[in-house]
Amino acid sequence: MPDTALYLIAAFAYLGLAAWLWPGRPGERNRTWSRLLPLAPLALHLVLLQQDVLGAGGVSLGLASSLSAIAALTVLIYSLACWLYPIAGLTAFVLAFAGASVLLHAVLPAAHMIPYSEQPIFRLHLLMAMTAYSLFTIAALHAVLIALADHHLHKPVPPAIVAGLPPLLTLERMLFYLIEAGFVLLTLTLVSGIVFSEAIFGKPLPLNHKTVFGVVSWLTFAALLWGRRRYGWRGQRAIVWTLAGFVSLLLAYVGVQFVLEMVLHRI
Repeated sequence: MPDTALYLIAAFAYLGLAAWLWPGRPGERNRTWSRLLPLAPLALHLVLLQQDVLGAGGVSLGLASSLSAIAALTVLIYSLACWLYPIAGLTAFVLAFAGASVLLHAVLPAAHMIPYSEQPIFRLHLLMAMTAYSLFTIAALHAVLIALADHHLHKPVPPAIVAGLPPLLTLERMLFYLIEAGFVLLTLTLVSGIVFSEAIFGKPLPLNHKTVFGVVSWLTFAALLWGRRRYGWRGQRAIVWTLAGFVSLLLAYVGVQFVLEMVLHRI
């Protein structure tokens, strides 16, 4: 069976589970099965990524394959976190994001081999960057869920999407756990990028769009964590800063790749 067909199977499995687990759907959902079932399309997704991204000795990445890899890590991290923390309300949204990302991977142009990607330090840098992206993706979805919960806080009958969620303070605590973990990895990503660039090109990170937006994102999340610790920032302020940092992070790589591949047609 061609890889495209396998990607479509994984995509529609994600999307089918997202529809089944969508908040407000009638019928009871077994929590154990709702946590275990996403692992089936995830396993297929990871096998396909291993063949497509790592199958040629180096690392092959483009816009679609990058989003697909980030989505796979997001599902993996989220699936593990659901057993430990009260974040299960995001399951349908995480799976919908994964399904859409895999669909893009199936139809968009093929990836290209990244120079020097056979070197271990680069692979470590890439893994930390994508894991940071994944954590911040979950954090951004979590922030939107908090905004919805806050908006419907005083309604007598809240909508299904926020009914049964933990208290807002618990949700906010989880948000900052995600941001702190993502911030550590983002910091390590920037540091490893500097080391890698210095070792290969003899100079620190080049001044380009990726570097600028990456640093802006790091500064945004650093300011948010400092404001939280120093002034107790929470609520709408925390949500706005979280989403601003996430958008900056998206622009750092995904936005640049979109312009290069979709607008300028450079692979």
